Amino acid sequence: MDSDLYLVIGLIVSGLAIPPIVGALVDGRVPRTAAIMIMIGGGLISISLMQKPSGYSFQEIPKAFVNVAAKYLR
Repeated sequence: MDSDLYLVIGLIVSGLAIPPIVGALVDGRVPRTAAIMIMIGGGLISISLMQKPSGYSFQEIPKAFVNVAAKYLR
């Protein structure tokens, strides 16, 4: 698979973990589901960084989203 795809999916999964974290903390529960989502997202991001040794700059992240959308939504 493409390292851009791993990065995009990892960022989306990590971003989707924020509302469950807030909801669990407000209700006084342990954010187990959110913690699993953060681990999955972090793992995918680390895999993408290992596949691309030069890494990603902040300017390259939107390009990665556009590349993935163009490649897989065609």
